[in-house]
Amino acid sequence: MIKEDIRSAIREALENCYQQGTLSSGEFPAEIQLEVPKSQDHGDYATNLAMMLARFEGKSPRQIADTLVASLRISNLFAAVEVAGPGFINFRLAVGYWATTLQRIYDGQERFGRSPAGRGVRVQVEFVSANPTGPLHIGHGRGAVVGDALASILDAAGFDVQREYYINDAGNQVQTLGRSIFLRLRELQGETIDFPEDGYQAPYIIELATRLLQEQGELEGIAEEEAISRCARFGVQQILGWIGADLEAFGIRFDNWYSEQSLYDRNMVEQELARLADKELTYQEDGALWLRTTDFGDDKNRVLIKSDGSYTYFASDVAYHLEKFDRGFDRVIDVWGADHHGYIPRMKAMLKGFGLPAEALEVLLIQMVNLLRDGQPFVMGKRSGNFITLREVIDEVGRDACRFFFLMRRCDSQLDFDLELAKQNSSDNPVYYVQYAHARICSINRNAAELGIEQPSIHQFDFNLLTLDEEIALIRQLSRFPEAVEGAALHYEPHRVVFYLQDLAALLHSYYNRHRVLIDEVPVTYARLYLVNAVRIVLANALSLLGVSAPEKM
Repeated sequence: MIKEDIRSAIREALENCYQQGTLSSGEFPAEIQLEVPKSQDHGDYATNLAMMLARFEGKSPRQIADTLVASLRISNLFAAVEVAGPGFINFRLAVGYWATTLQRIYDGQERFGRSPAGRGVRVQVEFVSANPTGPLHIGHGRGAVVGDALASILDAAGFDVQREYYINDAGNQVQTLGRSIFLRLRELQGETIDFPEDGYQAPYIIELATRLLQEQGELEGIAEEEAISRCARFGVQQILGWIGADLEAFGIRFDNWYSEQSLYDRNMVEQELARLADKELTYQEDGALWLRTTDFGDDKNRVLIKSDGSYTYFASDVAYHLEKFDRGFDRVIDVWGADHHGYIPRMKAMLKGFGLPAEALEVLLIQMVNLLRDGQPFVMGKRSGNFITLREVIDEVGRDACRFFFLMRRCDSQLDFDLELAKQNSSDNPVYYVQYAHARICSINRNAAELGIEQPSIHQFDFNLLTLDEEIALIRQLSRFPEAVEGAALHYEPHRVVFYLQDLAALLHSYYNRHRVLIDEVPVTYARLYLVNAVRIVLANALSLLGVSAPEKM
């Protein structure tokens, strides 16, 4: 909102310059860029507009900047406007203008930070989508919270969002699961089995076989192939139950669970490949069906149907993604493991071949999580075999810490997750540090109530009493929350909200440590209470976007 106010003032000045003839090109940029200077000495915002206009005006950026500033109407918006360097224009907002930020926060309450930037564009975020062949591990957990937080942020930015889990319940991995359970079932019945190396070795397979034996008996009298199929269906059902329970414990729910097998059951794979053939995008070679992805940027063409007549994984992925757009989504965001990076060009090439823009598909790659204890690598797998389950981490450090830590870095960079740090009740623990800022303000409110001090309304405090540098710094940071949310949504970077929260919490703690909120001067107390409770509202709103609680006591 503040940026728009500044842009409006700049557009008005630019129009005045053209009308008066002090500038002549008549150029109006589609968007006037505004940045927050790295140093507060350079003001609150800066623009490079003069540099952008230089090639149209035939003047130096400095001359253009001086002309624009001379035409700028200095209202209650600005305390000062200065030309700096080769032609930057720096804006310092009037102290009184910051009062509008506090009013907007109180007017918006839990909706402050939301915007219409997405304009109702339909977006699907597909995430987790782990094979139903074992429990979720910590890598899945990072992808889960990135997808969930991004979906919440997109919703706050005005997009129409759907969360989807794609169940890979077709293909060789499900057959391998069924065979593994079947062989363990036979072992439980007293047979000696030479268990294959490519089978699932983890102890949970024995757990599944034991449960199957209890519920369905020994599966005698049926063909081995049918027995393996039953074991596979049972295993997928049970593991999906584990996955659902783990995600529920992690605070994640999906709008839709989409079965890969349903694509085959409804002949969707066959139908979508026929549509590709109608566009002459496929061809036969060596008995296989190929897709011409090299025509659209891929490094080689891709097989859809192998020479033995079986579909590739790529075939079902093609059908699934085309069907997403058939469902009316304008944009699709997939959250994948980093090992899938080579898959992106072929998917985008397929979409381009079908006439869809490549940018309609956005893929976020999730890098590895290095689990540490006191800075040292740590392994604690139990029933999982050779990996660490998400549930183990949630049970040890809690949902909030787990979610916050997973979001503390860009998702495409590796993450070190220290279990002991995540459990500390100290300022060294990032999530505790942020949550304590909210709890600290709630404690101030309780103390105020005990003293008989009511929460002030906008009409009960004098903004001019907020004169400390730390107070203005807090308000500046509060004003940038909508911008942080919008930026995180448009760039698909939920970690931006974490960075914002850490900065806001640091400002609040610094202010609290230097200045008392409740003092003998009642008017000043009212002003400071009004300020810190604006901080409380924004902290709660930002934490909510991340799926992290805002405790009132710690």
